[in-house]
Amino acid sequence: MKVIVCVKQVPDTSGKVAVKPDGTLDRASMAAIINPDDKNAIEAALTLKDQTGCKVIVVTMGPPPAEGMLREILAMGADEAVLVSGREFGGSDTFATSQILAAAVNKIGVESDDIVMCGRQAIDGDTAQVGPQIAEKLGIPQITYVADLKVEGTEVTCKRMLEDGYMTIKTQTPCLLTAIKELNTPRYMSVGGIFDCYSKPMTVFDFNALKDDPLIELDTIGLKGSPTNIFASFTPPQKGQGEMLEGADQKTVDVLVDKLLAKHII
Repeated sequence: MKVIVCVKQVPDTSGKVAVKPDGTLDRASMAAIINPDDKNAIEAALTLKDQTGCKVIVVTMGPPPAEGMLREILAMGADEAVLVSGREFGGSDTFATSQILAAAVNKIGVESDDIVMCGRQAIDGDTAQVGPQIAEKLGIPQITYVADLKVEGTEVTCKRMLEDGYMTIKTQTPCLLTAIKELNTPRYMSVGGIFDCYSKPMTVFDFNALKDDPLIELDTIGLKGSPTNIFASFTPPQKGQGEMLEGADQKTVDVLVDKLLAKHII
């Protein structure tokens, strides 16, 4: 059994956000982090490794510097890493990205007892589309919004969170699961893991390695081929500093009402 985890390096939204003239993010000039929901998927895979001894392979699509993120995940306990990187893939939307990642997973190989895991969604796009699209491309069942996970042989039981409750779903491997933050608490890198991470296998799949895979439609990948394009991206204007009113008496209420009236809010 192995668990293949698809992860994404995303901009640190707590810092500077830079946008290129074509509307895409200037990722090279921004601090990058592991997508938060993907960390929960990584932790779920590593927990299964602790329980069953399965192999954990982490996959990402991105520029060459994304290798640093993969090394960090190897230091957390993953066994192997795959970097999907090529200029032809740059600017891909979710439809294109899911094709490319599905082809990479297909090249790694999905066997009868394997699980593919993703985070629910990425904080830079918030679409929650790539995981389900990968499952559709691979032709395997999927369970999204996983908040609890139990694996017994080839049977996978998940608690799937909904807005007003949850449902329990069982499926068979191979399958794809998308994790949410309620699933677990991600672990940190270990000292031993940091020492070992550069001796673990790191494979690079470029355009030539994947272009002949039947899961990829070459005219629908990259910035030009993607069916959807970004109309505009911008940094939200910074809000002005708020004003705190002290007190909880009628006088304070009168001051607040006067200020609201002056601004024509009420």
